[in-house]
Amino acid sequence: MKKTDLAKSDAKKLINQMSAKGAAFGATASARELSVERREQRERERALGLVPFAVKLNSDLVKQIQELSKERGVELNQVVAELLQKGLSG
Repeated sequence: MKKTDLAKSDAKKLINQMSAKGAAFGATASARELSVERREQRERERALGLVPFAVKLNSDLVKQIQELSKERGVELNQVVAELLQKGLSG
């Protein structure tokens, strides 16, 4: 097999991989869309005065907070904010 034939064969394989359903190349477009949505979400949250605040908590405590959130039917962020406000004011 000639060197040019080998190059053509490799190119065909690459083209087939790029056009295959679910190929990683198609996923990059959706990843870009997600990053734009996340950026917009961060901008909305910033406009509301919200700041990301990461903490490490005991897993049992996290489960209790999650259960409380489900019981009340509100977001986890809202429950945590309420608990922190109560703790700081008392």
